[in-house]
Amino acid sequence: MDFFSPNHLPWFPASIILLFSSLSFLFFTKKSKTPTNLPPTPPTLPIIGNLHQLGKLPHRSLTQLSKKHGPVMLLKLGQVSCLVVSSPETAKQVLKTHDLECCSRPFSHGPKRLCYNLLDLAFGPYSNYWREMRKLCVSELFTVKRVHSFRHIREEELGKMITHISQISPNNPVNLSELVFSLTNSIICKVALGKSYEGKQFESGKFQESIDEAMAMLSSFWGSDFFPYVGWFVDVFTGLHWRLEKCFREFDAFFERVIEEHLGPNRIKSEHEDITDILLGLSKDETASFRLTRNHIKAILMDIFIGGIDTSSLTIVWAMTELAKNPRVMKKVQAEIRSYIGRKPKVHETQLDKLNYLKMVVKETFRLHPPITFLIPRESMQHCKIGGYDVYPKTRILVNAWAIGRDPEIWNNPEEFYPERFEKSEIDFKGNNFELLPFGAGRRICPGLTMGATTVEFTLANLLHCFDWEMPYGMERKDISLEEEAGLSVYKKLSLDLVPIKYDWEGFES
Repeated sequence: MDFFSPNHLPWFPASIILLFSSLSFLFFTKKSKTPTNLPPTPPTLPIIGNLHQLGKLPHRSLTQLSKKHGPVMLLKLGQVSCLVVSSPETAKQVLKTHDLECCSRPFSHGPKRLCYNLLDLAFGPYSNYWREMRKLCVSELFTVKRVHSFRHIREEELGKMITHISQISPNNPVNLSELVFSLTNSIICKVALGKSYEGKQFESGKFQESIDEAMAMLSSFWGSDFFPYVGWFVDVFTGLHWRLEKCFREFDAFFERVIEEHLGPNRIKSEHEDITDILLGLSKDETASFRLTRNHIKAILMDIFIGGIDTSSLTIVWAMTELAKNPRVMKKVQAEIRSYIGRKPKVHETQLDKLNYLKMVVKETFRLHPPITFLIPRESMQHCKIGGYDVYPKTRILVNAWAIGRDPEIWNNPEEFYPERFEKSEIDFKGNNFELLPFGAGRRICPGLTMGATTVEFTLANLLHCFDWEMPYGMERKDISLEEEAGLSVYKKLSLDLVPIKYDWEGFES
């Protein structure tokens, strides 16, 4: 996520940035043609441009700027031009109408290092290699059949979590944030690597902290990205460069160990292939258009970890947070699940398609709390027009999914958690409902969408079916915080404590 997060930017070493950026500006700026019809730009400062206007919550700050300057804005971030779109019409132009012209990725130092020189799918620039890699992922790793083949893993891990919650002493709250992260981590590890890992291979000793650090490196402000030639000094001075190297070395050693274990002659193979097995098998295919190396495999595994664990767990916790604050919706979705499932102890994946109101709850969660507030940035490859304005090659493009989800021009009472709004979709986006926007669209849509959505729906259905949820003693619903702490990419982890009450099936009426 080539986003720079002010939370990771010691704002700034101002004197150093201004000094060295000034040198860059004087000696290395290139002359360019005067564009004919550029989008409106908020007032800029010398050298840093609009960086000072991002604030601690950039998705909110840029939403406010868009209300003044329009849904298409051109920002100057250091020496980089960045287009920000904040309406469904302009987003559709970027993601569908001009998808080909706008489907590349800008260079960023963090993703380049963590993703093995951009050999991955999420951050790699548009190219022949990227097209072949996407074809491989779509046809081999994330097909509906493949997602279904991992059903036993989701059922086993979720069953363990439900049992654990059932054994908690009455009236004791549980930290759902920790439990859900542990669940999604176990699922992704088994799907991708064949077994669970507790994170002992990392210095922190915890997977969550290691994933958080990787996310920080992918979403941090990199001086070398926005201040060419001299920004590297800022990255070294702030310690960001060394944090990135440490993070890369730890994950690289971890993935190496996983691959060696899979290649070990004494390894007992599971009945079901995991993703590492599949990739190692493909690496031996001499007829393929390109040969998968270890770095290719590790780059794909990095995408799966970053994209699979954090976004799914975050969505589940946001959904439970909103349900805890809205007891009407909680009761309605539980009534739907229990009426359909009856006295059976758990919900099976095959039953999810019948739970329409549950799906509306998930859609409403995506609308209010997209796991990625800005879609992973794109970069224009050719001249095109967005919202009637000229967009030139090498322009970074940010789609503000958070702003689109809360636009009062589109949604009635946009701040209200009201799943019923999706009974008749208020927006038709690229032939699909708006709720898919947080996962991108066009060539860059997330290929793991089906797997992620299945995990979210399956987990929520069973949490709501098996338990009633109450507030901890002395706490009221109004005390649940919806405050965000975010960079330009994802929300910081929420902490949600609720008291699970095992459901009384004796009093259940179908």
